[in-house]
Amino acid sequence: MPLLDSPLPIVAAPMAGGPTTVELLRAVIEAGAFGFLAGGYKTAEALEDEIREVRRLGAGFGVNLFVPSRDGVDASAFVEYAEEVRQEASVYGLEIDSEPFTDDDRWGEKLALLISEPVPAVSFTFGLPDPTDIAALQAAGSRVLATVTTPHEALLARDAGVDGLIVQGSSAGGHSATFDPRRTPEPLASDELVREVLRAVDLPAIGAGGVDGPQAVRSLLEAGAEAVAVGTLLLRAKEAGTSATHRDALADPTFSETVLTRAFTGRPARALRNGFTDRHPHGIDAYPAVHHLTRSMRQAANKAGDADRLHLWAGTGWRRAAPVPAADVIRHLAEVA
Repeated sequence: MPLLDSPLPIVAAPMAGGPTTVELLRAVIEAGAFGFLAGGYKTAEALEDEIREVRRLGAGFGVNLFVPSRDGVDASAFVEYAEEVRQEASVYGLEIDSEPFTDDDRWGEKLALLISEPVPAVSFTFGLPDPTDIAALQAAGSRVLATVTTPHEALLARDAGVDGLIVQGSSAGGHSATFDPRRTPEPLASDELVREVLRAVDLPAIGAGGVDGPQAVRSLLEAGAEAVAVGTLLLRAKEAGTSATHRDALADPTFSETVLTRAFTGRPARALRNGFTDRHPHGIDAYPAVHHLTRSMRQAANKAGDADRLHLWAGTGWRRAAPVPAADVIRHLAEVA
């Protein structure tokens, strides 16, 4: 039995914060791919509304949740970093609170929603939930996937009882799914990481990271992945909810590279290199406290069209993202399928 139910071995990765929309999922599903809703940063009520809309399509789909952090915050390091951010936020006349705020992204409410209103697949990022939660989702009828970045994480996921894996290479855009936010993912081709993971565990896997065209899809499938997840190539799709500032930056030739940075959220994430990443090259390990610290500044920068202070999430293949219908992206990637 395949891990995910779709005609094509292509998966639209969940992109929290706006890019993943119901319209985007509708387009990729109608093109024959499998789509994940992004549950991160949403209320349970908003997520429930999206699930009900997508369910009307009568096709397989999934929901991704962020596993809450169990790490504490170094208060002195946070205060020091808050001072750095205060100088950036002052450009917009914003005040920054140096008292760290953390939350669990309404974890309990969303988990309860997915157990009471099950979806075909549930994936997790940033770690593993309790095995009893995995079992409850499975009992409700969902296939459960864990996003992993190393063979060791894959072993932990297998032992926790998941049905399959999303193997994320370091070239992926946005947050690394690493279980340990203090770790900077080492550069390793995504297809090689898939091979390493599949040598360690006997679970079906979806390959992710650096998917910039049909050749990348072919490489991941040949490495043993059952399907391939794409995110960055969909950021400029017509149906995506990507902001205008982010879209423009992805097309701007003055942006020349991506970097792994903790500066915006306190977790390693791949973004276009800009002024903020250069001015804060180290950041601190404190997610979601740093996410909340910089949030108002990033919102103001986005509204002002200031790409210098915005988190411009992008994978290494961002140059090939184009302003086309999402179905065109899926069809292009599936040329090798």
